[in-house]
Amino acid sequence: MREVVVSTGGGAVVRPINWRYMHKGISVWLDVPVDALARRISAVGTHSRPLLHNESGDIYAKTLKRLSTLLDKREDAYANAKARVCLETFSDIAAKSGCIDVCTITPTEIAIEALVQIGNLLKKESREVH
Repeated sequence: MREVVVSTGGGAVVRPINWRYMHKGISVWLDVPVDALARRISAVGTHSRPLLHNESGDIYAKTLKRLSTLLDKREDAYANAKARVCLETFSDIAAKSGCIDVCTITPTEIAIEALVQIGNLLKKESREVH
């Protein structure tokens, strides 16, 4: 297939066979702070997230701990992405929209930044070819 966007779950990166397919296109790591992810997930519940739903107690604390563990295990695999949108360090997104908290950045704003990063990657690859 051509000209498609595939959004994988976070665990897709741990299987090398998946990278064989992902490297045929442009992979983008949406790097969101673990705290922000834990807050988002805690707000809606963990029922649809099997790796997070098994523990009882404070949902936020358990989610934060489990996400931190998963990130530690997967971060090197995530780094294989060709482009990265880092919401923690990319303060321009927040500044442009007047946001203080990355949780308030809209999906549209994140998508625009992903497109900017992809454009930068394509320009760099074009310069390297010539």
